Amino acid sequence: MPEIILMNDARVADTPVRECAEPLVDLRQLPFVRVDTRLADPAGAYALLREGVAWRLARAAKLLPEGLRLLVTEGYRPLDLQIRYFEDYAAELRAAHPDWSESYLHTQTSRSLSPPEIGPHVAGAAVDLTLCSADGTELDLGTPVNASPEESDGACYTAAPNISDTARRNRRTLTAALTTAGLVNYPTEWWHWSYGDRYWAMTTGAPAAVYGPAEAGASSG
Repeated sequence: MPEIILMNDARVADTPVRECAEPLVDLRQLPFVRVDTRLADPAGAYALLREGVAWRLARAAKLLPEGLRLLVTEGYRPLDLQIRYFEDYAAELRAAHPDWSESYLHTQTSRSLSPPEIGPHVAGAAVDLTLCSADGTELDLGTPVNASPEESDGACYTAAPNISDTARRNRRTLTAALTTAGLVNYPTEWWHWSYGDRYWAMTTGAPAAVYGPAEAGASSG
């Protein structure tokens, strides 16, 4: 696999942010994607996304083969939730590898979860999603959404070789649509795509991110 730049890389952290103040919108009110409830929260934050990202999803949806749809599992993630996710995964890895240094632990945690201060989800700029049929049946993409490297034997990596031909074909379909629409993938997670955040800016060579940490109260629609 090609070099993978993780979320904790200095090149990501050093990317400036020029916040554009674009609102969050509720994907449940838009017709072009399905929104899954497996990570639903009472406030509905999981279904929110920056407006510019949402409309890029609309473009990607139109590029899919007939009969396929995007199935979103999570968009915006409040900062406190990102902190909890990151700390819980770090604790899990620390227990399994007590010999790891804190620096190495931070890097390994960043394979699956962004450091909270970087978090694309915290900016409302990232979306976790997969493919489904018109009736909502999920397609095989090799692993469940949010599978860790440990539990999937690395098959969660977008370019992982240890997946079936069907899963590889479905990942290519998803990648083609989302890349054409302007989103970038975090290559340790086939389901994680973003636009406008620091990782997107670093990956595309943009001078700055356009989305910083968002507040759910800034949603519209």
